[in-house]
Amino acid sequence: MLQRTFLTILTTGLVALAAATLQAQEMNGFDLRGALIPAAQIHAGGPPKDGIPSIDKPKFLTAAQATHMHADDQVLGLVRNNVARAYPVRILNWHEVVNDSFGNETVIITFCPLCGTGVAFDGRVDGRALSFGVSGLLYNSDVLIYDRQSGSLWSQLLGQAISGPMKGRHLRMLPLTHTTWADWRKSHPATVILSTDTGASRDYERDPYAGYGSSSEIIFPIAFRSSGFHPKERVLGVKIGSLTKAYPFVELGKTSGVLSDRLGDTPLTIRFDRLASRASVHTDKGEQLPAVVGYWFAWYAFYPKTEVFRAY
Repeated sequence: MLQRTFLTILTTGLVALAAATLQAQEMNGFDLRGALIPAAQIHAGGPPKDGIPSIDKPKFLTAAQATHMHADDQVLGLVRNNVARAYPVRILNWHEVVNDSFGNETVIITFCPLCGTGVAFDGRVDGRALSFGVSGLLYNSDVLIYDRQSGSLWSQLLGQAISGPMKGRHLRMLPLTHTTWADWRKSHPATVILSTDTGASRDYERDPYAGYGSSSEIIFPIAFRSSGFHPKERVLGVKIGSLTKAYPFVELGKTSGVLSDRLGDTPLTIRFDRLASRASVHTDKGEQLPAVVGYWFAWYAFYPKTEVFRAY
């Protein structure tokens, strides 16, 4: 039985969808004319522009100070310039974007609760540091963010501006680890963690998407569907050049936890930890590569020609 919060999200989404017209050229104040994707495939998610507030001045606690965290809480972990930081999913569910910096490096942490996808980006384009907000719009059920400098819309899973002055530009994805707090803290004991002192009043103990991750429901339209796995099966999605491959957790769970593979001409090592529900991809020399962990339906919607790993 889905909790009432999820049913409210579903109802709000369907009402917003019914109100949208196929020929809409402007939504939430964004001009969609000339977008790289058809305007009919962009949908209002319910909240207005900035109705989901980004975190623009993140504050951090030491691991010892984070007494409110549970061992199995999900976090997105990032290491830059020898600094390790964790971003709790329970906070990201309410904000979706964190504008952060590691020294002089601008970093954008993004999370889409509807797709279960956390992606980190270098926030610089042509040497210009950008800051991002939440547009309130979706493409393939995935969050569209916007940069405040140009007002361009960006697709999280494409890492590309799909409309506005920066249309066609790409953000550089950074290696990000989706795991449990206990697992991240064990491997990075000096880590700091995003504080609940976000400047917004939210109940971070409550999950507004409770029940969604186990449901087969997909609230918003997507371009492609596959019946190969449960829609919310978690997968590790790897993209190298034009080639993509999905590693479903249910298949990785049948392996020893370390898998040698290739994508095109590139040798890869896939590492999977069943207890932490952590999957990552590395070069044959051990360097972690950027990848996406998220729901199967979302990866397939963006990459219907993806290869799929199966354990035999």
